Amino acid sequence: MAKRPRRNHGATFKAKVALEAIKGEDTLMDLSKRFQVHPNQITEWKKQLLERAEDVFGKDKKVEEGPNVKELHAKIGQLTMENDFLSAALGRIAEPSAKR
Repeated sequence: MAKRPRRNHGATFKAKVALEAIKGEDTLMDLSKRFQVHPNQITEWKKQLLERAEDVFGKDKKVEEGPNVKELHAKIGQLTMENDFLSAALGRIAEPSAKR
């Protein structure tokens, strides 16, 4: 008996199956036959949908802000100065000294 290749379902498909399970019009066995998915998987997707449904309607959505450009430019300037200083200092160490 050959193994069936692993299938990766998209978010749209998962949502569709989970919504059908929440509606309760069909049994899990009917849904699993119709969508060709194991009943345990349908139950898991339904559970995930119910847990995260609050996020869809949440008012306190956190908007991810981009990095602060001024701070990044300041950091670049600082690192450039440190590199220049260290390269000059290492250049002096590499040169033969006058004292021996």
